[in-house]
Amino acid sequence: MLKDILTQEQCELLRSLIHESETIICVCHQNPDGDALGSCLGWAEVLNTSFGKKAQIIVPDQYPDFLQWLPNSEKIIRYDKHREGCDWTLQHADLIFCLDFNSSSRLDDMKQAFEQSPAKKVLIDHHLNPDIPTAITLSRPNASSTCELVFRLTWQLGCFEQQTKHFAVPIYCGMMTDTGAFTYNSDDCDVYFIISQLLTKHINKDKIYRNVYHNFSENRLRLMGYVMLEKLVVDAANHASYFTLTRSDLKRFHFMKGDAEGLVNMPLQIKGHKLSISLREDTEHDNLVWVSLRSVDQFPCNEMAARFFNGGGHLNASGGRLNCSIKEATQIAEQAIHAFSHLLK
Repeated sequence: MLKDILTQEQCELLRSLIHESETIICVCHQNPDGDALGSCLGWAEVLNTSFGKKAQIIVPDQYPDFLQWLPNSEKIIRYDKHREGCDWTLQHADLIFCLDFNSSSRLDDMKQAFEQSPAKKVLIDHHLNPDIPTAITLSRPNASSTCELVFRLTWQLGCFEQQTKHFAVPIYCGMMTDTGAFTYNSDDCDVYFIISQLLTKHINKDKIYRNVYHNFSENRLRLMGYVMLEKLVVDAANHASYFTLTRSDLKRFHFMKGDAEGLVNMPLQIKGHKLSISLREDTEHDNLVWVSLRSVDQFPCNEMAARFFNGGGHLNASGGRLNCSIKEATQIAEQAIHAFSHLLK
């Protein structure tokens, strides 16, 4: 049986906030991933089926093609495409659920409208150090994913039995993608109890896996081979590696959002490897490099991301950004590996 994640007083307050609100919004971070979209879609479904509320989902920008099959994803509104309408909605909202982000800085261009909204806010997240003023903060950095927290909350509120595939599919998808198909940050036995319960809703977990991991273009497959053959720099002595994706690389392989998903995990297949770093130039802005880090065992990706890449995240999966050229970014990556070499050898 799952332990409660909110106090009784918090549960009562949450129910009251939901019942008293007419306009409810679910929001997630920029560059939405499976956990961000899954938690928004799953929680919006709970609000609909268990509370009779039609929550709107607003995301800052585009999300990957391989997640567009998720149930109800066609109802998601992109802020970058409908800014004026989203600004109005945020300004007139009664309640905003902040899912899978710990700071308004992760909303990019939506940050100002979010901060200026008079709506009460509830945070459900698994990142460290949340700094958003809220009526209720549900922060559990040790959780596998925000989708896990949404499930636990749904379970505690007694709303799970009412749920269908429209809840179970996005929740499973988010848990799966945020753990690399349950290969990291997923040792808690509760994770598998949750999966067992989601399976009672007759989801096809194998199809969900294929929809996410076997749903890329030919160009993505060729990009993968090119990166591993031509771009991967291996520091064998430190059991680490990095690779770069320049704007010209992305153009050559007709890059679409999501095509780089999972590439950073591949070097960890090298025997004894402990750290992999991806450095990708932004397709629109000069001197902006997106950084992804993955590790195994106890190597602290989040500490490296915070110290060298203006980022953070989880022990084995973190990210950041650099405002510099790709050449400078590679130098910083090499400095980071050297600085943490005592933990890599």
